[in-house]
Amino acid sequence: MSVKFVPRPSQERGHADHDWLKTFHTFSFAMYQDLEHMHYGPLRVINEDRVAPHTGFGTHGHREFEIFSYIVSGELEHGDSMGNREVLKRGDLQMTSAGTGIRHSEKAHGQKEVHFLQIWSLPSQSGLKPQYFTRHFPDAEKTDKWAKIVAPVGSDGVVEKREAVGPAPVHSGLSLFASLISPSTTLKHTLVQRKAYFHVIQTSGYNPGKPSGAQVKLSAGGEELVLREGDGVYIMGEAGATLEVKNEGEKVAEVILFDLE
Repeated sequence: MSVKFVPRPSQERGHADHDWLKTFHTFSFAMYQDLEHMHYGPLRVINEDRVAPHTGFGTHGHREFEIFSYIVSGELEHGDSMGNREVLKRGDLQMTSAGTGIRHSEKAHGQKEVHFLQIWSLPSQSGLKPQYFTRHFPDAEKTDKWAKIVAPVGSDGVVEKREAVGPAPVHSGLSLFASLISPSTTLKHTLVQRKAYFHVIQTSGYNPGKPSGAQVKLSAGGEELVLREGDGVYIMGEAGATLEVKNEGEKVAEVILFDLE
């Protein structure tokens, strides 16, 4: 099956260093605006954020977005206008369906920096009632296999409860998978939709220059691409096409994969 890769190199992402916040933007966000990278299907934001201890995003509002946070390291303190208050740790995923409007804050908790991915998608319908969900996926569930951590409402295994086992529900045509791939290990994924987006998380440390750290090779339909930490790739193909992801480096690669309508 025909598949096309369009690389999104780490060093070409939007980037800002505010001292308390070091961030990369895959898509246009805040002061970074690029008409070639506005969204991809329903996927609107992938920000790779590092927030310094005792700092964070003060209370602010959102509406008509599905907003989720994937915790890589450290602890993230969340509070919102729905009354939710908690500290999220590695392996935790929180999903806020902002709907008609919410206000929330996100801050580093404790003495360490928090590194997390802030992801937004466009909802498939407007005017939804705001909701909040949390899920936990320990490393063992992601080691050398795909863990489905977000999936559309109504999908198999999706439970619309604040806390539950299985993927967090999202009101978008989007499924999100995560994995920790050991060196020399290959994983496969069969596309359910025609589009996908793949990203290698920058786990070895903040690096606004040339990517280093983990190295993976992505293959599909005769296409091949080598990626390092912070790199991503737009994938255009056909439902049923098979992607292969091989860790060619010497350290574990933490990766995420969006299957998009």
